[in-house]
Amino acid sequence: MKCTGLVLSLLLLLSFSCSRPEEGVDLSVYKYNDTRNLVRFVYSAALKLQSEGVSALAEFKERRGLYADYYLYVYDLEGVNVFHAGMPELENRNLREIRDKDGKRALDLVFEAVNNPENPHGWVHYTWWEPGKFYPVPKSSCHFKVKLPEGKEVIVGGGINYPLEEQEFARIAVDSAVNLIRERGKEALELIADAHSSFNFRDVKVFAFRPDGTNLISPVLSDSLHQTNLLACRDETGHQPFERALQQIEGQDAVWQIFMAKNRYERNLVKKTLYLRKTVLDNETLYVGAVTDLPQTP
Repeated sequence: MKCTGLVLSLLLLLSFSCSRPEEGVDLSVYKYNDTRNLVRFVYSAALKLQSEGVSALAEFKERRGLYADYYLYVYDLEGVNVFHAGMPELENRNLREIRDKDGKRALDLVFEAVNNPENPHGWVHYTWWEPGKFYPVPKSSCHFKVKLPEGKEVIVGGGINYPLEEQEFARIAVDSAVNLIRERGKEALELIADAHSSFNFRDVKVFAFRPDGTNLISPVLSDSLHQTNLLACRDETGHQPFERALQQIEGQDAVWQIFMAKNRYERNLVKKTLYLRKTVLDNETLYVGAVTDLPQTP
């Protein structure tokens, strides 16, 4: 029987994992096997590049089909594509200026991610093509920066289409936003609200509000001219997630709060989770958060 590309990719992942430890890669934060397998795969490719350098790139190209299911790719720090398993026509091209259909410059987000200590596996969320198809799909990719034995630094990454929403993705966005507020003050709010930033992807949008429930960054609108008091908001069962989150966060730095919402497609109730952080802006308390899907049991 002929193996599929996915089976070959998994076999390759297993061969990498058996020969090299996964030190420094904490997979316990992920709820889904798809996510864990992607991180293992890309990290294994990163270790191979770190050990073998240019010869590993040559092997990637010779065995391109083994890497296609995770869309393994390599970029130099200028934005030139060195290797792309699924789209070889991109190789040797500088793609720094390319934007996805939502206006996001994906490579800028990649360079930001690999230098963000809150994002240890370099997660980026954007829209891309499926090779050989004409329509864009939601995508999440992880990345590692690697120094080759020859001295050159590259970024190796890989992604999955139609990714399941990990709580970790929302945690990264909110914690990164809190750090940005601490570094830049009010200037950070405009950067966080930017729809092209790493703080906004798919149905996740980082927002910020004062203790009285008024918005500085709206969780719904692109501006905060229309004020909705978040503390008064109720879910489909009458639960007030923002008010309860503020009660729980007293004495701690962050909380998760579960609530119910209607499924966008089937209109049945599903569980959502609110991640909320407490910080300070101009000597006043500020709450920063995001809402995402509550992971389902695999």
